[in-house]
Amino acid sequence: MEQPTSESPFKGKTGIRRLINATGYSIDGLRAAWRHESAFRQVCLLAAVGIGLALWLPLPAWGRALIAFAHILSIVVELLNSAIEAAVDHTSLDHHLLAKRAKDLGSAAQLASLLNMAIIWSVVLLN
Repeated sequence: MEQPTSESPFKGKTGIRRLINATGYSIDGLRAAWRHESAFRQVCLLAAVGIGLALWLPLPAWGRALIAFAHILSIVVELLNSAIEAAVDHTSLDHHLLAKRAKDLGSAAQLASLLNMAIIWSVVLLN
């Protein structure tokens, strides 16, 4: 007898085919974020400038690495924040306390990421 599974019936291929599909979905997500999310474009621009500046300034390698990590983390957090917002909006456009809380928590995560970035920049520059 076949065991019941909690897997989604929409799960696709396995192995290398799954990796190829997953890469395509990730690229689609990046394109969608760039096209539809101004905050994503802003943190990407901030990352380009910030990482470029970190590479140009005479900073230690550990400082450059930390700065790059902080900028990439901010991009990741913005992608997750945008995903939360899209999922909430898909569920309902009605005003609801839990929907607001979900969106506010995503926004707070991005704020924490940006504060982290500012702290890292400060530590590296003052060290």
